[in-house]
Amino acid sequence: MHRNLLFSLVSLCCLAFLQACSTSKPVAPQEPVAAQPAPPAPGSKAETEFRAAWVATVANINWPSKPGLSTEEQQREAIELLDFLQQHHYNAVIFQVRPQADALYKSDLEPWSYYLTGEQGKAPAPYYDPLEFWTEAAHDRGMELHVWLNPYRAHHVAGGPVSEQSIVKKRPELVVHLKEGYYWLDPAQQGTQDHSYNVVMDLVKRYDIDGVHFDDYFYPYPSYNGDQDFPDDASWAAYQKSGGTLSRGDWRRQAVNQFIERLYKGIKAEKAHVKFGLSPFGIWRPGYPASVQGFDQHNVLYADARLWLNKGWIDYFSPQLYWKINQMNQSFPVLLGWWSQENTMKRHLWPGISVGRDSSALNVQEIMSQIMITRGMVPNSKGVIHWSLSSVTKNPPMAKALLAGPYKNDALVPTSPWLDRVAPAAPSISTELQGDSVRVVWVPKEAKDAFRTVVYYQYGNAWNYKVLNRNDRSFTLLRSFTDKTGAALPLKKVAVTSVDRMGNESDRQEAAVPEAGM
Repeated sequence: MHRNLLFSLVSLCCLAFLQACSTSKPVAPQEPVAAQPAPPAPGSKAETEFRAAWVATVANINWPSKPGLSTEEQQREAIELLDFLQQHHYNAVIFQVRPQADALYKSDLEPWSYYLTGEQGKAPAPYYDPLEFWTEAAHDRGMELHVWLNPYRAHHVAGGPVSEQSIVKKRPELVVHLKEGYYWLDPAQQGTQDHSYNVVMDLVKRYDIDGVHFDDYFYPYPSYNGDQDFPDDASWAAYQKSGGTLSRGDWRRQAVNQFIERLYKGIKAEKAHVKFGLSPFGIWRPGYPASVQGFDQHNVLYADARLWLNKGWIDYFSPQLYWKINQMNQSFPVLLGWWSQENTMKRHLWPGISVGRDSSALNVQEIMSQIMITRGMVPNSKGVIHWSLSSVTKNPPMAKALLAGPYKNDALVPTSPWLDRVAPAAPSISTELQGDSVRVVWVPKEAKDAFRTVVYYQYGNAWNYKVLNRNDRSFTLLRSFTDKTGAALPLKKVAVTSVDRMGNESDRQEAAVPEAGM
């Protein structure tokens, strides 16, 4: 999916900005409040920001670590990754479930993935459904689960032998063979569009997912076919014979456009709350904006990503902006600014960023700066997606810097008002004194509308909050704590809100802080 890219020195202004943002603040008590963020400004709401990472299964990049692990080993690895994301205050995971017209879930349409069991078509043993497992485990940790699919890749060179259950063998009329060993579905064929559409809709119908996600692979990169044109002569000839008048490039783009529009409408008709996200190559065309040079996805991948954004056929748009800030011809903020101007339908613009494996201070600072730039340029719906999860889990300096810096506070996923703007009802709340602590207990009005809960509390004049998850029903706070000056600050106010699956937050429901002897 993603390309190796170089990083560079961060500009002095970005460094100064980050230093200013790192100013220390007084902290609330550490026990029994776990992993508490620094207090926000008095009366403020919980932060909102989309913090996601891609989990790639193709070639076992992120999970599972290799094909053929036992069910217990696969689940243990999954929990370790999800625990890491929760501990580092992420709130979404983009999980690859269809790397090569196969399935990391129970499917009647495509075979079990080679990357899961080491044999295409073989189910895990003892049996379990990985997608169901990942979805429930993510939701228990307060994270959205988005399924990531490759719509047209039929077989990867690292995908083991082509089995009799592969679409390559079952529907050969839809598949072309590329010179570097890949097999690709022909996007212009109606059979391809119908099959991939049915795969997506099957997932939407049967699983409690939060999003559907495509990356940059539409028509393949030329290098996959020895830098030769895509071998679709048969379908192109059939189109011409039928009286088609489009140029070959426009005909290819039309096929992809029709598929994207059809999918968006189909997903919304089935489950309106399921978000549809796309992560195209970061440059639409060279010269857009004027300083930009590089690969032309519009004319080579036949992906008219600007059109999809302009039409509102997506709920979130994550162009792969894998370039450094001061890379003149592919500058991160310059490209982000251009895509922001194209976002006329005001969808979420959450760029993909490449953290890489480089643990140097310069690379870490580059990513911190990119996150802060995104917050400044797209303030109404902040967020990024990290490529990839292992580039953070295997890069301790990066993970530490994220948690100490931009991800210090937990955050809710931004709302999507064009999908749902109705806030849940406020929960009921009670408090009870337990020695030197106050236990806060709440009951949601509707459990299905309480995906997360925010507990707000005030010590002295400083407010703080803690975001809890769907199974949590209580939280314990100290009655007072001693700040750095030695002053004892009493717990003065407590309030609780419910947050639904779409990020809508209820009104605050307050409760009195009990006094000793009551």
